[in-house]
Amino acid sequence: MEKRGQVSRREFLLKAGQAAAGAGVVAGFPTIISGRAWGADGIPPSEQIRVGFIGVKNRGMQNLTPLMKHAVAVCDVDKNILASAKAAVEKANGGTCAAYSDYRKLLEAKDIDAVVISTPDHWHALMTIDACAAGKDVYCEKPLTLVVSEGQQMVKAARHYKRIVQTGSQQRSDDKFRQACELVRSGKLGKIHTVRVGIPGVNYKEPNRPDSDPPAELDYQSWLGPAPYRPFNVNRVHYNFRWFWDYSGGQMTNFGAHHLDIAQWGLGMDESGPVSVEGKATFDAEKRYEVAQVSEAIYTYANGVTVICGTNEKGGVTFQGEKGSIWVTRGKIESTPPEILMETLSDSDVHLYASKDHYRNWLECIKSRKLPICDVAIGHRSATVCHLGNIAIRTGRKVIWDPKAEKVIGDAEQQKMLSYGYRSPWKLPG
Repeated sequence: MEKRGQVSRREFLLKAGQAAAGAGVVAGFPTIISGRAWGADGIPPSEQIRVGFIGVKNRGMQNLTPLMKHAVAVCDVDKNILASAKAAVEKANGGTCAAYSDYRKLLEAKDIDAVVISTPDHWHALMTIDACAAGKDVYCEKPLTLVVSEGQQMVKAARHYKRIVQTGSQQRSDDKFRQACELVRSGKLGKIHTVRVGIPGVNYKEPNRPDSDPPAELDYQSWLGPAPYRPFNVNRVHYNFRWFWDYSGGQMTNFGAHHLDIAQWGLGMDESGPVSVEGKATFDAEKRYEVAQVSEAIYTYANGVTVICGTNEKGGVTFQGEKGSIWVTRGKIESTPPEILMETLSDSDVHLYASKDHYRNWLECIKSRKLPICDVAIGHRSATVCHLGNIAIRTGRKVIWDPKAEKVIGDAEQQKMLSYGYRSPWKLPG
């Protein structure tokens, strides 16, 4: 953890980038130009950002709704979902909205500047990298990846193609989470010794169902994409994808991606991670789903801090230090003693990147070309913490992790779990 007044290398570069942008030093990056209005945002029509949305069910619609005025295209492998999203955009905007069943065709469109990716996790990496290569900026849902190696390639692609890639970890744009992390990193709790992260249990209630033919409206082969082939089962698709290892990592990568991200932020570990992980879990006795039913992962950092993430912990994030504790979750923040939250930060204290709105921050960064508040490199590191927890749980062995080299030490099986072979013809660019 940084000392008072210190900021990380990344935050230094962010501040330098903000200063440069303010001085007009943004040469070499494309200008986004369009004839459509931003409406309530008050942005001139000449600077409107045209967005395509890939994956428009559940979380996809939740991402589409606040960005509706920017929507010019939607994409989904389910015809019914695609038609519904297209109709919603056209009704809201009073114009036509392009519809695609193949995301690659959407990326070829010249009238799209950026994309929002809200697909199941196993599609995030390939779509993000392809979007960067196509010259599109990206907002990608959390967890950023299915495996660690994907995140490494996503960071490389974003930097190589000079793209803005925001991870959908929206708690970074919440005042309460930022306040907690600023107080922690400014030493108001003294030396931090423990961080407790609470995640919910599995909310899967489906009985076992037999495999079947996919419904006519779903292009199941495209839904699977790079994931291993398995016969269609209604229990594995749409929202329930997150309970199967081929597509996601359960609540560890669902809510863990949110709360472990805040733990990383509060500890000043956005460019690093733990050095060891131990885990334990129970699994569904009926084998209706694959991920952990009840779990606990214990992370140890090089500075001696222990992070405990589990379904038996209090929901949200609790930072515990020599002088007290701070608990923060969505809509609530508390401290022991209460006076800690009343402290006013001085100029010499740590002040973190401030964003009032996660989507707006992304749009503004597309214009300024500065890194967003949850840049792809941050999203990758936070997702890595989640994946390491699952690796420890699945193997039943302690993971010894080198956060600088991003490799497992001394366990070939665990190291292999950092990646997986894409199903032909899909390939992860390397």
